[in-house]
Amino acid sequence: MSSSSRSIPASSPSQPTAPQLKWLHRGLTQAGGKLPLFDETGRRVSRRTVMSCIERGWAEPWFANPLKPDWLVCRLTQAGRTLAATK
Repeated sequence: MSSSSRSIPASSPSQPTAPQLKWLHRGLTQAGGKLPLFDETGRRVSRRTVMSCIERGWAEPWFANPLKPDWLVCRLTQAGRTLAATK
């Protein structure tokens, strides 16, 4: 069984990229650790950034948006909060 065929576990020691860390850091000041859907200039946060943070256990889906079901509303996990607070 090859480990390369499995997804990255939440305990992975991988380091976040600059966009991932920037996104995670913004959740530190929001109620419940809510992560933004848009960046500071109004552009939608990359789905790739969102999904990679979820796969690494730094963010988790929070709730479904009934008005925009394709928008993934997320919040920080404890691991994401710790990572963002120390970087």
